[in-house]
Amino acid sequence: MTSVPNLQLSTGADTITIPQLGFGVWQVPDADVDAAIASALEVGYRSIDTAAIYGNEDGVGRALAATDLARDELFVTTKVWNDDQGRDATLAAFDTSMKRLGLDVLDLYLIHWPTPEKDNYVDTWKALLELRSSGRVKAVGVCNFNIEHLQRLLDETGELPAINQVELHPHFQQQALREFHEANGVLTEAYSPLASGGAVLSDEAIAEIAAKHGVSPAQAILRWHTQIGNVVIPKSVTPSRIAENFDIFGFELDGEDLSAFARLDRGERVGADPLEFN
Repeated sequence: MTSVPNLQLSTGADTITIPQLGFGVWQVPDADVDAAIASALEVGYRSIDTAAIYGNEDGVGRALAATDLARDELFVTTKVWNDDQGRDATLAAFDTSMKRLGLDVLDLYLIHWPTPEKDNYVDTWKALLELRSSGRVKAVGVCNFNIEHLQRLLDETGELPAINQVELHPHFQQQALREFHEANGVLTEAYSPLASGGAVLSDEAIAEIAAKHGVSPAQAILRWHTQIGNVVIPKSVTPSRIAENFDIFGFELDGEDLSAFARLDRGERVGADPLEFN
C-alpha cells in the first residue's frame, strides 16, 4: 500500500500530523458517502474531510463506525458553517457535528468562510481555540481566508491557524498566500485541486507532463500539489477514480515539469471569492 507523507500541524504547545493526501466528500450525498469512504479507506486514504454544510456528517459517522481501522489511524476534519459563527453558536455547532460523526475527539476543526460582512470570524476563532484547549479537538484552522483575515487573527488573538484550506489548482495557484503561509508556519490545504475538472484537466501542457510520466492529467496535478507542499483533498464517488487519485507517489515531477506548472497560473477561480461570499 502507498505510504502517504504526513505534514506537521502547529497546535500551540504540541504538534500533530495530517496526511498530505486526504479524501474530500463535498457534494457527496449522505446516502452515498458511506460507500465512497469505504472505497477510499480500502485503497489507503486515512484522512476524511467533511463539513456541517455538506449535509453528510451522519454518513461519515456511519462509515467511521463501520471500519475496522483504529481511531488513531484516521484523521477527521469538519467545519463550522457561516450561520453558526460567533462563540456560543460555534460551540453548539461543534457539539452537533460531533454527535453526527460519533466522535469524542476531532482531529481538525475549521472556520468555513471568513464572511467579512458579518465580521465575527475573530470571535469564532476564539471559540475554536477554546475547543482545542479543552482537548475536544486536536488542531484548529480556517478555510478561504486571505492574508488580511489571517493577519487580523494574529493581531487580535496572537495565534494563526494551523492550516488554511483554500481553492487552489494550476489555474489559481495563490502564490502570495502560500508564501505567507510558509513564512508563518501555516499549512496550505487545496480544495478543488483539479478545478472541478474542465479546462485544467484538458490543459495541453498538463497532458504533455502526464504523458511523459505515463499517468493521467489528474494524477500529474495531484502530484504537483504534493511536491509544492500542499495538503490536497480530491473528491470522487467512483471507486476506480478514488484509487487513481490515491496512486500519485510512484513518480516524481522534475524541475522542468514544475516550471511548466508555474506558468499555468491564470488567477482564475472556479468558486466564490472570500471577500464577497457572506
